[in-house]
Amino acid sequence: MDTIEKLAILTDAAKFDVACTSSGVDRDAQLGRLGTTTCAGICHSFAADGRCITLLKVLQTNVCVYDCSYCVNRRSNDIPRAAFQPRELAELTMGFYRRNYIEGLFVSSGVIGSPDRSMELMLETVRILRDELGFNGYIHAKAIPGASPELITCMGLLVDRMSVNVELPSQRSLDLLAPDKSPYSVLEPMGLIAQGIQCNQQERALSRRLRERFAPAGQSTQLIVGASPEDDYQILSLSAALYRRFELKRVFYSAYLPVNDDPLLPDKGCLAPLDREHRLYQADWLTRFYGFEVEELISPQDPWLDTLLDPKAGWALAHLDQFPVEINRAPYEMLLRVPGLGVTGAKRICQARRQRTLRPESLRKLGLSLKRMQYFITCDGSYKAPLPFDGEFIRKQLQKEGSKANKAARGGGKRPLDGQLSLIDSGDEGRQRAFAAQEARLQRLEAARPRLEAARSQLEAARRSEAS
Repeated sequence: MDTIEKLAILTDAAKFDVACTSSGVDRDAQLGRLGTTTCAGICHSFAADGRCITLLKVLQTNVCVYDCSYCVNRRSNDIPRAAFQPRELAELTMGFYRRNYIEGLFVSSGVIGSPDRSMELMLETVRILRDELGFNGYIHAKAIPGASPELITCMGLLVDRMSVNVELPSQRSLDLLAPDKSPYSVLEPMGLIAQGIQCNQQERALSRRLRERFAPAGQSTQLIVGASPEDDYQILSLSAALYRRFELKRVFYSAYLPVNDDPLLPDKGCLAPLDREHRLYQADWLTRFYGFEVEELISPQDPWLDTLLDPKAGWALAHLDQFPVEINRAPYEMLLRVPGLGVTGAKRICQARRQRTLRPESLRKLGLSLKRMQYFITCDGSYKAPLPFDGEFIRKQLQKEGSKANKAARGGGKRPLDGQLSLIDSGDEGRQRAFAAQEARLQRLEAARPRLEAARSQLEAARRSEAS
């Protein structure tokens, strides 16, 4: 099997893992090393003509000894299998970087032979990139549950971010759908990574000369939504516990895409629960940045988020006795709870009202939209919403606006089954077109090389002539 065929198989197999994001860290520039050192957004898609946007997301191998029911790479599936050798994947990554297709690498793997063997292959790939090829850009690596602490520690010293996927929100579902895994095998590496990050931060605080950094962009994890029967309250409660215990940078929620025929899973004809995934992200954001507790947004008695109304608006409508708030006097913490008002907007209001009394036109000048917040605020004692303060009316208006926004964002209500773009089109024709575009671009660069060399020689000759 040639490299192109492997790339097609292993990038397509990696698209179900959504736990990749911007690096969130600036690396120190080093003489003789390649790769951007500035904090930048790392995307994970390819345009139809082969242009990268801009992360190579790939599996080391999709060969796996585990038989997780929800995974397309489970050992009982009859699918094409492939594996990259460490040097092969490292050189492929550098080739893509030099052609300006990518800025970084996201690498994960199936469990080939054993967790330690899988980690060794990924570790060798990253080591070649860093030590031999001098790549200084962003790398995100997945830790394999069950791998030895030494391998995880070595990986953490080479990459920017690490992650370990929890996948399923309860031990019961893990036992049922992923019998080869255990909660301990998942949580142990998460604890090792968190401990490594904390110790490294303490050591760097004591010695500014220490250059080694352990996963400086932190760690993340992924939870699959819809493959198992857990409700939203269980999922958000688990996420909150993971944030507290392991100081995660991010929990990713992945709407389950029915890819396997299994009586324990939703039918393959079912749509991915994208609306539910979206509400979980919103609730997660509120608990991380807006001061909400999980129990304020959802409860064991009412354990499902409203798919027609965002969680902040749902909380506000359930606590109308605290609204409307006076925009000129409300504390910052209460402003954060006004639907339609974010962290930046609340800070702008707090700063501006020190100088003058704010009115609706003042908020517009601050760049704030009154479309949603108008139902929950007064400006200088005046309530500007179109009709009297009424909970049922407000709910209908917000649901109507939310429905329009979702329809526009999803192209008239059409919901894609696949949550990410593939590196290579699934058809042979699309695959050939993408690589033909890449090769054509490379040929243009090679053709331009003689002209660049000639221009450089002329410039050097002119400098020598001027100096003499």
